[in-house]
Amino acid sequence: MELLNTDHPLARALAQRGYTDLTAVQSAVLAPETQGRDLLVSAQTGSGKTVAYGLALADTILGDSERLPPAGAPLALVVAPTRELALQVRTELEWLYQAAGGRVVACVGGMDPRAERRTLAQGTHIVVGTPGRLRDHLERGGLDASCLRAVVLDEADEMLDMGFREDLEAILDEVPAERRTLLFSATLPREITDMAKRYQRDAWRISLAAGAHGHADIEHKAIRVAPTEIEHAVVNTLRYFDAPTAMVFCGTREAVRHLQSGLLERGFGVVALSGELSQNERNKALQELRDGRARVCVATDVAARGIDLPNLDLVIHAELPRTAETMQHRSGRTGRAGRKGVSVLMVPLSRWRRAQQLLHSAGVQAEWISAPSADDIRALDQQRLLTHPMFDEVSGDDDLAMAKTLLEGRSAHDVALALVRLYRSRLPAPEEIFAASAEAPPAGGGFAAGPDKPRRPRRDEARGDGDAVWFRLNIGRQKNADPRWILPLICRQGHVSKQDIGAIRIYDRDTRFEVAASVAERFLAAIRTVKNPEGRIEPVEGVEAGEFRKPPRPPQGPRPAGERPAADRSQAPRPQGDKPFKGKSFKIKPGKKPQIQD
Repeated sequence: MELLNTDHPLARALAQRGYTDLTAVQSAVLAPETQGRDLLVSAQTGSGKTVAYGLALADTILGDSERLPPAGAPLALVVAPTRELALQVRTELEWLYQAAGGRVVACVGGMDPRAERRTLAQGTHIVVGTPGRLRDHLERGGLDASCLRAVVLDEADEMLDMGFREDLEAILDEVPAERRTLLFSATLPREITDMAKRYQRDAWRISLAAGAHGHADIEHKAIRVAPTEIEHAVVNTLRYFDAPTAMVFCGTREAVRHLQSGLLERGFGVVALSGELSQNERNKALQELRDGRARVCVATDVAARGIDLPNLDLVIHAELPRTAETMQHRSGRTGRAGRKGVSVLMVPLSRWRRAQQLLHSAGVQAEWISAPSADDIRALDQQRLLTHPMFDEVSGDDDLAMAKTLLEGRSAHDVALALVRLYRSRLPAPEEIFAASAEAPPAGGGFAAGPDKPRRPRRDEARGDGDAVWFRLNIGRQKNADPRWILPLICRQGHVSKQDIGAIRIYDRDTRFEVAASVAERFLAAIRTVKNPEGRIEPVEGVEAGEFRKPPRPPQGPRPAGERPAADRSQAPRPQGDKPFKGKSFKIKPGKKPQIQD
């Protein structure tokens, strides 16, 4: 069906909205071979798919007529995963079908179901809603499905991820069998294709997903960072890109709360979205983002589903997504409607293999970069001040009079300094980050082995070239030293991962541990910058900076015939008068609790 440059009511609506060309997915659903058929469409979020299925529905519910019949029982049903997305879809379809006399009604959670039933009873052409609320109206008789000619499942993969399979199946089993079923999804996992086989007939498949090069409007970047530096890296990334609106994804509600608190403390305008929020709290947070009172949204994957924010130019994955599909959904929040966007993946040093697998599975070529440094951000701040739009604004008489008064009492130098201080006072301070390599480690390198469960390196591997360095922590058994919190403390202060730590020996008054020689210089530099440490870490006596070597083995004399050599359980220098830990030892396995061994 050719729409543009015609007098079709939908074409007039498109022209009023400034459409001169259709997007790829909009053109694909109007191809001659799609007319009247079920559709299985794979298209990225932000590709114009709402208008696409609005156009696809026209042939079924409008036909060759100029206007829709009087509103009665609905002709089309659109199912969306979240309340926000459903309301956005209603808004889009309202302007698209306005010239055709279309009436669109939304039925979503958080609204009064009795008011919705009254609205449905007054008649409508298209109903848009969330799975749970639509199923409730169908079962209670508030929604008459007898005249439905088409059903659209929008963001089908997200609805399955959110646990709506039972609701979707109940809805599809209830509506008339002689209908068109249009299934739109950013990705097509097996669950989606299985549903398509069950509920669609001779479906025409349209695949306009990311492909081998990812979303064309999204620039993907990956940053290798120490686990203890992730929050600092997020701060500097937000400051470096200075996006009008940014979204930061975390894996859990607790992580969202923690990061939101850290960003608020630093002066960012930030809101949080997680599953524990009420609908009113979600609405308030989204409104703050839309009107500019907040510029950063920290969210979990489920809480951010179906949210379309204006001017969202930056997405940060503070924690690695679980699947490639999740990464695509996260990244797809930006780069929408022809706008350019940036997606930044924070990669802990020990999880670079997992990150590479995610990128490969998603068909994304990411640029590996270093975390923006404080100096980089200060240089950008200077450039941004010099080109600030305020210098091009037309000044009124009051502004000119005030400027003249300032220059009479202060020198131009003093006024400029005050301007710089005022400008910087409104900006969150950048963080000093211990630089990690911008390059992804080569295959087979580093200390990790395997994408998800890096193994503990053997002693000879942990030393790299056969060497390691001993350090001491001034906490021992007398202060309840325990490997469950000693190891994280060492990694946090030294900006290293668990794979960089070798043997650990706990004594009465201190703890001795090995650090791989390849990171020992970096480790020493990091611990010297720690202010008010929880425990003091220093090289073992006799090992100075730049002199990183393995403590010498104690000399051994001739052994009497028949005597077995004593086991050298540790090469760590033992404090005089201190007794080694007897009876039990522990092994550290990355990602697991320490195992106590007899």
